[in-house]
Amino acid sequence: MRIEDYALIGDMHTAALVGRDGSIDWLCLPRFDSPACFAALLDGPRAGRWLLAPAGGGRATSRGYRQGTLILETTWDGPDGSVRVVDFMPPRGEAPDVVRIVEGVRGNVEMTMELVLRFDYGHDVPWLRYEPGVLAAVVGADATWLRTPVELCPDADQHRTTAAFTVGEGQRVPFALTWKQSWLPRPEPVDPPEALADTERLWREWARRCGYQGDYDEAVRTSLLTLKALTYAPTGGLVAAATTSLPEQLGGPRNWDYRYCWLRDASFTLQAMMTAGYDAEARAWREWLLRAVAGHPADLQIMYTVEGGRRIPEWTAGWLSGYEGSQPVRVGNAASGQLQLDVYGETLDCLHLARRSGLAIDDEAWDVQNALMNYLEGIWDQPDNGLWETRGPRRQFVHSKVLAWVAADRMIQAVEAFGRDGPAGRWRDLRERIHHDVCANGYDAERNTFTQYYGSTGLDAALLLIPRLGFLPPDDPRVVGTVDAVARDLVHDGFVLRYRSEAEDIDGLPGGEGTFLACSFWLADALAATGRRRRATDLFERLLSLRNDVGLLSEEYDTVHNRLVGNFPQAYSHVSVINTATVLSGRFRPGRPRHQAE
Repeated sequence: MRIEDYALIGDMHTAALVGRDGSIDWLCLPRFDSPACFAALLDGPRAGRWLLAPAGGGRATSRGYRQGTLILETTWDGPDGSVRVVDFMPPRGEAPDVVRIVEGVRGNVEMTMELVLRFDYGHDVPWLRYEPGVLAAVVGADATWLRTPVELCPDADQHRTTAAFTVGEGQRVPFALTWKQSWLPRPEPVDPPEALADTERLWREWARRCGYQGDYDEAVRTSLLTLKALTYAPTGGLVAAATTSLPEQLGGPRNWDYRYCWLRDASFTLQAMMTAGYDAEARAWREWLLRAVAGHPADLQIMYTVEGGRRIPEWTAGWLSGYEGSQPVRVGNAASGQLQLDVYGETLDCLHLARRSGLAIDDEAWDVQNALMNYLEGIWDQPDNGLWETRGPRRQFVHSKVLAWVAADRMIQAVEAFGRDGPAGRWRDLRERIHHDVCANGYDAERNTFTQYYGSTGLDAALLLIPRLGFLPPDDPRVVGTVDAVARDLVHDGFVLRYRSEAEDIDGLPGGEGTFLACSFWLADALAATGRRRRATDLFERLLSLRNDVGLLSEEYDTVHNRLVGNFPQAYSHVSVINTATVLSGRFRPGRPRHQAE
């Protein structure tokens, strides 16, 4: 199936993807970044899945979430009747559960179930044991139990379990799959009707707290639910996506693991949460951030695990052929060890936003900020790998320098506006020095645009953030010229590329990629800021039209095949939905420009 054929369910500890054909093809247990229980999404002869659909197969006629929840309802209509499958993960108790309830809507429908359990990305095949009403499976550290009143049929040769049953109008047939470590006692069984009521209550109570008031209310609320689902509740960390190795180019090698927490997402995510009134979530994200970055500033990473862990080794699952043949299938992310100077600015900008928004910042947090700033003072002029995590040579990326300016600017504001102690005079000198350096070396006067890196002729979509970050005001001719240049040279079939990888050896990888959706949202923001609101609105609404039938977006869009590509659902895309809706509703306050005239 296409990436857009999937919907998300989760319990704020982990998540699963449910396809239009009634299959669950991806499930991470017990954390977002832990080994996958199913891996059919990444294909391979040993990959697993859980199918629950009418015996005739085919795709559902309709599906959607119950309003204000992450409870997915998928309906099939046929000549013999109609049936609905309700999929959800109840609030985490003793163990994670995936519950599926088949509801007869009209007539009598013959149903089929197929469960192929595989662990460790399809590598580990469990032993199966059948008991009355229960299928038990175990391999290594993993154990699962499937409970259902339906008679289960083992297929020892295929290491799978099937079932055939008929559901009539008004009937409900439950299935509950539970995971736990294999050495621990078997968990108490979940009661599916009670779990459904608990899940609906949990999500609706959370949705009622939304304080967003503005245009595009439905899109904003759907994106907020998606971000909440991608949050790891025990720590407050937010993963970039629920999946690994969904390709940026179908059949290509740009297949990365996004089940980690990026510092780069910090300030944009906090802005989105605060806009909607979710102070508790914003506070938890800030606390996760402070814990993750604690330690020596030289050890700052661009990403961490959901628990704040720092070791994220990258390896490939060679037994999987990848989504539509996209190889390699990567687990972990080697970019975690790159030097990316912008994350210092993004971290300090996030903590500044938290302070400005009324989230208390204690002395210990200020100590962390001082340590980061003091270290950045000594390295801001070094080349780095940039925000796009390029695996080619390091460069003097303009965006990285702008974020170094942001770091100094936000620290100065903390002293001047909030009374914190710090060498504001020294930081003012640094801020001016960085600003001059960027304008002297990262700006092409002949073309009236900033460039991707010093000495480059190429552009970078991240340059669109210059006015939002307050480096220059929106009406500065250099900003207007840069926005125009990006709109002219990086827009492909109506959407924005991160950069043109074929123009220069930036990332050290062959092939291309889709258009990075967040960049197109940035262009909408920049167009609105520079007085072209109609164009901004048109672009935003076109971006919203790319969402799938349940309102989800991936990382990128393939304009050749008209498909969503990249990991799914992508938090950054949904953060951008919220923030651009905020801009167009007139509720966004950009960073205050504090620069010397150049």
